[in-house]
This record gives sequence, C-alpha cells and structure tokens, in this order.
Amino acid sequence: MPDEVHRAIRVQAAQHGRSIEAEMRDILETAVRPQGRVKLGSLLSEIGRKVKLTEEAFAIFESARDRTLAL
Repeated sequence: MPDEVHRAIRVQAAQHGRSIEAEMRDILETAVRPQGRVKLGSLLSEIGRKVKLTEEAFAIFESARDRTLAL
C-alpha cells in the first residue's frame, strides 16, 4: 500500500478514535455493503400502509403464513 494511502487511513482512524486495522475493516465493509438496500420487512410494512391493510386482513395473512424455517 502506498505510504500516502497508509497515512490517510492513519489520520482517518485517529479522527474516528479507532485503530488502523479497525478503520480498514470499516472501509472494506462500507465498500461491499449495498447502498440503499431495501429491507423486506420495511417494504412490506409500507405496502400494508399504502393499501390500508386492516387488522382483520393482517390476521388472515398471519394465520396462513408458512412457518417452516428456511434452510
């Protein structure tokens, strides 16, 4: 790794109050994490609000739900 990159990471790590290794791990995690990822539960909840899903309708869906664990 070029010295200037290492120095920049060292400075950034100090600003965030963590080790260089922790800073590099965070940089890598952020790089591979999808941006704007939609969470399924949030999406379904939003759809339910938009269509004004009633408690009774929700209860029907809940009772018919397949509770088998995914493998």
